[in-house]
Amino acid sequence: MKDLLAKEIRLAMHPTALLFLPLSAMLLIPNYPYYVVFFYTGLAVFFTCLAGRENHDVFYTLSLPVRKRDIVKARYALVVGMQLAQMVLALPFAALRQSFSLPGNQVGMDANIAFFGFSFVMLGIFNLVFFAVYYADTDKVGKAFNLSSIAVAAYMIVAEACAHVVPFVRDRLDTKDPLFLSEKLLVLFLGALFYTFATLASCRKSIALFERLDL
Repeated sequence: MKDLLAKEIRLAMHPTALLFLPLSAMLLIPNYPYYVVFFYTGLAVFFTCLAGRENHDVFYTLSLPVRKRDIVKARYALVVGMQLAQMVLALPFAALRQSFSLPGNQVGMDANIAFFGFSFVMLGIFNLVFFAVYYADTDKVGKAFNLSSIAVAAYMIVAEACAHVVPFVRDRLDTKDPLFLSEKLLVLFLGALFYTFATLASCRKSIALFERLDL
C-alpha cells in the first residue's frame, strides 16, 4: 500500500493538484462564492483520473503484483490527501479574512468555522458521485466529472441560498468568528463526520465496482 501511494503521488497525480492549492487564497476575495475553492480540488481529481486514462495508468497498475482493491485504496488515499491539504491551506486565509474590518460575504457563507463544515459535506458528495461512476467504467471520466459537478453545483446553490433565507444559518452560522462558536463547531464536526463516512462508503462501493470491472 505504501508503494502504491508513492506511485500515485509520483506518477499519477496531475500537476494541477499542486497548482490549485494556492487558490485557497481566493477566500480573501470580497463577496465571492467561497465554495468554488473546493470545487477546484474536484477538478484536480478529474485531471488526475483523465491523465491516467490517457496514459493507461489503470492497465499499468493492474500489471503490478497488487490487488485491485489496493489500487482503489491508494487512489482514495491520494484524493483524501489532496482534499485535506486544500482544507489546511485554506485555514490561514480564512483567519486572515475574518480579521479584516469588512462586511461579511454578501454572496453567501463567510469564510468561517461553519463554512469548513459545509465544505466537508460538499467534498463528501463529490466523492460519492464521482467515484461511483468512475469505477463502474474507468474510461468514462468525463461522465463521472459531469455528474459530480452537477451534484456539487446544486449543493453550492442550496448552501449559499441558506445563508440568505434560513434564519439559523443567516443569523448564527454566517457570522464572524468567534460569534456563536459552539454552533459553528458542531457544524464543523458534523460536516467532517459526513465527509468521513461518505468517503469510506464511497471507497467500499468503488472497490466492489472495480473488482467486477472486466479490464
